[in-house]
Amino acid sequence: MKPTIIISAFVVAAVLSYSFWPDGEKTSAFDHVESVEAAPLAMVLLPDSLSQHAQIGKLGFEAKCASCHGVNAAGKDGLAPPLIHKIYEPSHHADESFQRAVALGVQAHHWRFGNMLAIEGLTRGDVTMIIAYIRELQRANGIN
Repeated sequence: MKPTIIISAFVVAAVLSYSFWPDGEKTSAFDHVESVEAAPLAMVLLPDSLSQHAQIGKLGFEAKCASCHGVNAAGKDGLAPPLIHKIYEPSHHADESFQRAVALGVQAHHWRFGNMLAIEGLTRGDVTMIIAYIRELQRANGIN
């Protein structure tokens, strides 16, 4: 009987050890939480104040965009790019490109974050206010 108990204890210990052994290929719900809370990709300087439109846009951004693009549009590592980046300056991505991205989604082309899906529940007016917020953040960071 003793050998059976010893073997059983060894098998249980082996199974537990294997289940807790770090493995780069394992994924879990906890791994997903880590990626959602990824580190910002840009350091964003905030302007001293925001216009009324940008203040409204900030609320819209926080409600619909920040979960992927991060606080103050700084991006999230492994999730979405920073919008406070020279790639998104007005001469390269005009305001209409933001409108179209929200309405239609975007295929990945500048970054390796994957495609952006269309965002439900935002009107053109909402997006105009969000753009005002992004543009004011960009100007505060030397992106014109």
